[in-house]
Formats: sequence, C-alpha cells, structure tokens
Amino acid sequence: MAVNKLKSASKQPQGNEAAAREVAAEMLANIKSGGEAAVRDYARRLDKWEGDILVSAAEIERRTASIPAGIKRDIEFAAGQVRKFAQAQMASVREFQIELSPGLVAGQRLIPVNVAGCYVPTGRYAHIASAYMSIATAKAAGVPTVIACSTPYRGEGIHPQVLYAMKVAGVDAVMTLGGVQAIAAMAYGLFTGKPADIIVGPGNKFVAEAKRMLFGSVGIDVFAGPSEVCIIADGSADPAIVASDLVGQAEHGHESPAWLIATDRELAEAVLRRVPELIEALPPTARDAASAAWRDYGEVVLCDTREEAAQVSDGYASEHLEVHCGDLDWWFGRLSCYGSLFLGEETTVAFGDKASGTNHILPTKGAARYSGGLSVHKFIKTVTWQRMTRQASRDTAQVTARISRLEGMEAHARTADDRLAKYFPQESFELGEPVRE
Repeated sequence: MAVNKLKSASKQPQGNEAAAREVAAEMLANIKSGGEAAVRDYARRLDKWEGDILVSAAEIERRTASIPAGIKRDIEFAAGQVRKFAQAQMASVREFQIELSPGLVAGQRLIPVNVAGCYVPTGRYAHIASAYMSIATAKAAGVPTVIACSTPYRGEGIHPQVLYAMKVAGVDAVMTLGGVQAIAAMAYGLFTGKPADIIVGPGNKFVAEAKRMLFGSVGIDVFAGPSEVCIIADGSADPAIVASDLVGQAEHGHESPAWLIATDRELAEAVLRRVPELIEALPPTARDAASAAWRDYGEVVLCDTREEAAQVSDGYASEHLEVHCGDLDWWFGRLSCYGSLFLGEETTVAFGDKASGTNHILPTKGAARYSGGLSVHKFIKTVTWQRMTRQASRDTAQVTARISRLEGMEAHARTADDRLAKYFPQESFELGEPVRE
C-alpha cells in the first residue's frame, strides 16, 4: 500500500480532555447537591446571566418579532427539510408481530422517550441550525416534551434567531443556560420538573464531558468532539472547491481536523497552496479558528489507488466525508465509516450543516466506525413483547427448564416447571437434572 502524507497533524484534539473532565465532574457534583441555586450561580459567574432561566412563550414572541421576514423564511425552509427527512426516517421503521410457533406471538413496539433535552450552543457562532436539527427530529419521533437550552448571547438572552428556530421546530420549554449547567439542569429536571430521558446536541469539550459522565442515568446522542471533515479527491476534482470545503469546516474551531485524501499529486499540491490563501481572506473570528485548525490538525494524504484511499478514509472514520471523484457509485458502495456522506462536487458539508435535510449532529473521533449520527431512532425505544397460549408454553417451558439447569439456574427452571405442572397436571416431562449446589 503506497500512502504518503504531504501534511501531517502536529496535535491530537483530545489533548485537553482530562482538564475538561475534572471541571465537568466538579460542576455536576455541585449542581446535583445545590440544585437550581447552583445552576443560577454558574449562569451568573460563567455567562453573566441573572435573568429568568425559563423563557416564556410571550418572551419568545417579543424577542423574535423583529426578525426580518426573509430570515424567518430561511429558517422555516431549513427546519422543514430536517423535519421531512426525520419523518421519512420514522416511516422506515415499523412495529410488527410474528407468530414464531403455534400460539406464541412476539413483536416490537416503537415508543418515543418522554422527555428530550436539546443543547444548542452559542459561543463563537450562533448555531441556529443546531436548534432545528435536534428539536425537529425529536418531535418527528413523537417525543411529548422537548426542552432546549442555549447560552445567553452578548448579554441579551438567547440569540433571537436561535429562539425562532426553536419555536419553528416545535420546542416545548426553553431555558437560558449554557455549558455544563445546562446539561445538568436538563438531566436533573431543574426549573421544568421534567428530567430528560436523553440529552442531545453539540457543544464544547466541557459539554461533551458532562454528557459522557451522565450517560447511563440519561441517554445521549453521540460522544462528540471537535467537528471533522475529510475529502477524497481524484484528478478530476476542482482544487479551488476542495480547498474551500476544507476551510469551510476548519472555521468550526481551533481543534477541528480537516483531512484531504488525494489520488492525484498535482491536485493535492494545488489544495495545499490554496488553503492558506482562503484562510487569510476570512474575517477575524473565522480566520483565527481555521488557521489554528489547519496548522495543528490538517492532513493531506496521497494514495496510489482509490482502494487505498477508501481504506485510509475508513481509518479516519470522519464525521463528514466528501467525495470529489469519478464513479461516485463505486465510492458509495465501498465506503463504510463516516457520519454523513456527501457525494460529488455539487453538495458540500455546509449544505448538510444548515439546510439540505440530513442531520448535522454526528459522531466524531472515529465513532463513525460503530455509530451513526442523530436521527429519530435515537429518541425511540425499540421494545419487545410476547404473548402465548398455554399450549404454546408447553414446548417453550421444557426447553427453558433444561437450558436453565445446564446453566445452573434452578430458580429459572422452576418457573417453567410450575407452569407445566399447573397447565398439564397429567403429563410428565423431561426437564433436566435439578441443580444440587
């Protein structure tokens, strides 16, 4: 396998996890013991917020009233796309029942969680899209109560356009909270009286660690890290577009990896020249983030064949994967590890991030090897059930008793014995050798 790195990352994004874990653990412990008062204290100290935590419907109306009609239409369009895709996902799974043997019927039900907590970050950028990505998907899954949190924006409460996106997506309750205190408030049911069954949404490393620590007592969507993009490109790709897409994701943050896997050296070298120029032309906030991300985490890998490129790509298991190559059907069938796939120059990660309809809350740090991103399935419990006649229990009980005794589990076996004795008192059965020890 001939793989040559033309640019290597000098850092790994997870380098500061230990410090984030320590901070998150202390905050969660304080909030668990101190309740709403502790949350208010963190909101005041960390976000300079002393207003109401719960945002009333009247306040949402007041703060979103002045949003221009064109912006509202854009948000409504994008939220509608996400909702339609989520509804199609919901239609792809179904409840069923099957008669496994005469008189024995088993099946599955699809039951949404009762309460979902959706975190919508607002830090370097106002993440309008994250509101409808999580909330609209939860509502499409049938979740009765969806609670959303977002950080105060520039001292004025939640960003008005984020609030409007929450409203359009169908949120039931909104809290002006950010960071670990928001995750804890949703998990413990503070201010709303409704503890979340699952908490979803992107966030910084402290939010990610809080979700990780709470996992088990609540469900979570993915173990999220810095946003990632990987692009596979051959000689037919446009280096200007490839470079633009790499920079487009690097602006997420200082630790956001951007990877190029190329099968053409001329293309790879052209992209390497172009990326710094595009970064330099960005406004200050984005330039600061993208410059650090590309310098510390950017990589360019040159492969001899498309099969090698596919293997390298699956090894990265990137959050977002773009393919700028010929024969897209081959790549579609071959690639297996990614959070979301973007086939061809005509689509880009930004489309999925904002408005095309697929969800942008996706696995990072290699988790795409075993997990997909946020979908209606994350909010649904696929539960099983069974029912049988007494005659059907006759065969099942005998097998259950014998296997239970082979395992040494006598009490299990006797639950089967007792039914056979009750339902078929005149019969004798081979139920295995009773457990003696």
